[in-house]
Amino acid sequence: MVIVEFDDLSPADWTRAATVLRAALARLPSGFQGPGDAEAEVEMRRLQDEWLGYAALEGEDLVGWIGALQTYERGWEIHPLVVDPAHQRRGIGSALLAALEARARAAGVLTLYLGSDDDYGGTTLFGRDVWNDVLGAARTVEPSATGHALGFYRRHGFEVVGILPDVNGPGRPDITMAKRLRATPPR
Repeated sequence: MVIVEFDDLSPADWTRAATVLRAALARLPSGFQGPGDAEAEVEMRRLQDEWLGYAALEGEDLVGWIGALQTYERGWEIHPLVVDPAHQRRGIGSALLAALEARARAAGVLTLYLGSDDDYGGTTLFGRDVWNDVLGAARTVEPSATGHALGFYRRHGFEVVGILPDVNGPGRPDITMAKRLRATPPR
């Protein structure tokens, strides 16, 4: 496997990136399943000045990709991280994340963060009304039997830092996770 900058990909690779995006998020209601949705997402990210990304290639085949929006001077939002389901659990997502983290550290970024929706039952928050104790729910959320990216990100040092209840519908939260890249004392 080789990690390359997204900007260095060919048009055929961009098409494959859309296929990987669609396949990786197929079980999500918001998973770019409509005609042209995934292709439009790849094109939008590729042309967005404040976005950067990497792709994982096995031979000539694009098998995963990651991107980040440079939303703050010292904080970047990961969007997205996707690996073709046939290639998952082989370290590709970890390698992509490591490449992005190295780039962020070199740029002086202190925090990487992401939103990971649960609009399909992937965590213990799905179907719950968490408004009465949002912070308590954030402290106790776990992946469910159906799995969720929460476990992957926790293994890589990310922590749940918040929940946006009901943003995908009743009982369907967005879980905000973040990772400190460099300890810096407050000034």
